[in-house]
Amino acid sequence: MTRRLTASLQRIALAYGPTPLEHKARLSQAAGSPALWVKREDLSGLALGGNKPRQLEFLLGDALARGAQAIVTTAAAQSNFCRACAAACAQLGIRLGLLLRGQADEPLQGNYLLDALFGADIRFIDTKDPYDARIPGWLQAFHQDFESQGLKTETLHMPGKTGALGAAAMVDLGEEMAGQFKEQGLAPRAVYTAAGSGLTVAGLTLAFKTLGLATRVVGISVQQTGEKMVPLIVERARQAAEMLGLQTTLRPDDFDFIDDFRGPEYGVPSQAGVEAMQLAGRTEGLLLDPVYSGKALAGLLHRERHLGEPSGKPIVFVHTGGTPGIFANASLIAPWLTT
Repeated sequence: MTRRLTASLQRIALAYGPTPLEHKARLSQAAGSPALWVKREDLSGLALGGNKPRQLEFLLGDALARGAQAIVTTAAAQSNFCRACAAACAQLGIRLGLLLRGQADEPLQGNYLLDALFGADIRFIDTKDPYDARIPGWLQAFHQDFESQGLKTETLHMPGKTGALGAAAMVDLGEEMAGQFKEQGLAPRAVYTAAGSGLTVAGLTLAFKTLGLATRVVGISVQQTGEKMVPLIVERARQAAEMLGLQTTLRPDDFDFIDDFRGPEYGVPSQAGVEAMQLAGRTEGLLLDPVYSGKALAGLLHRERHLGEPSGKPIVFVHTGGTPGIFANASLIAPWLTT
């Protein structure tokens, strides 16, 4: 499937694609939707898949084009992005420094276990806030440490070019989905996705608007409030559009953002999310994770059951992966499972 919107960007092959778009009849019935389709980014291949390998194709493609021998990045201890980045860097033969938010006594499980397995240089910082003002300084120190070892180092951090490239990667996802809609004869009313950094919402909305699709993107927040995230999504879409040479401009009313399903806090399962995971598992044998896709499906189910339009048009759920989170959060998930 040829894509034109991101053709100007550097890219390396890391993931399987196009990822499947599958109709889920039993989950559709449970959701009260005439037709629910699932975009299977969880089947993208690299290190248990997810939507992060697609982003890394562009992020690492750009870094390697600039001569990178090492990468430094930061996220939470159970970050799907860090796990995929560690696998990609191992495959490419470049050093990776991970600055993980949390404590060094973090249990060695889930994504953190895989980070170590893939050989990342892991250091911890005493904060859980991704917007902590100290993080850029800590990243710079890590960067300089690698440079002092003679390694040409690139830092991946959400502000600036990293965020724009990450959103551009999701433009690629949106264009891929638009092609699949055409192949299947679909005109979806809405596409639902988990929203953490907001890059997927930004990229999908930018792609659909550029291509003239009426499909509405609905971001289900797993981290921040709409008050904080909506302006960031608009700005990241603006940066991605500028990078890609697109004339499309996003406005806050071009997409929906729902922040009622975040649960107790970022990275912690919610009862609604676990119930949605169980529904997906028992109707379709579909594995969701408890802190991203589970919460996103919970938001979809609530909205479709209570606010869905009687249009008969299909909806799409973007499965962003996150399988290791199931095992890292097993003790928190177990009390909410029903027999």
